Amino acid sequence: MSVRRLHLGTLTDPAAVCQVVDVAGLALVDVGCGAASSSRELVARGATVLGVEPDPAQAEKNRQAVSLPGLTLVEGRAETLPVEDASVDGVIFFRSLHHVPIAAMDRALAEAARVLKPAGFLCVVEPGMAGSHFAVMRPFHDETVVRTEAQAALARTARSLFREASALSFDQYPRYSSFEEMVARFTGHTFNAITRDQVETDEVRIRFEAGLTPQGDYKFEQPMLLDIYRRRV
Repeated sequence: MSVRRLHLGTLTDPAAVCQVVDVAGLALVDVGCGAASSSRELVARGATVLGVEPDPAQAEKNRQAVSLPGLTLVEGRAETLPVEDASVDGVIFFRSLHHVPIAAMDRALAEAARVLKPAGFLCVVEPGMAGSHFAVMRPFHDETVVRTEAQAALARTARSLFREASALSFDQYPRYSSFEEMVARFTGHTFNAITRDQVETDEVRIRFEAGLTPQGDYKFEQPMLLDIYRRRV
């Protein structure tokens, strides 16, 4: 049975979180922070953020990045957060729960509950498995299985760890100036193994061209899911 979700409109990931939580003055953990763009936006909104990144190459880039007051970036894993028990106000997964190994997803959610203060919250933002952007990506980066497993872990484990749960959604419309821009965005990363020849196929090009706008760029739809949990059991 699908979950009925309150729709928030068109938002960035951090803006969607800030629609449901006033982050000013809160101590947050951004799990799987990547290059920490969302972490930085939360800091700009008044939060203190610990960004935890499991990929060693990206974590090293984070260590070399320009420092920002209120932001600390470390290497670590979702299932073993370098955080004291009951010490933070919120734990956020921005599109990262489905990147946790399937066998460790439940442990990662339990770890989030461990580090939260009694009044803290867990927030999980995940891309939905619908929309034209998902269709373009699917031939070379099909995340159906891991995204499905992430939702199953939330239903199975997060709902057993917290007394309150809210399900919301929002939309995003990724745009590209060209096919080459999309290829560049998805290849050459250390956290996935996508190669240029996997993206540059006739099937992907046909799906991409369907997004052509009258302005000459390419626009796609990406539904997003936001689940927030409060009050630890």
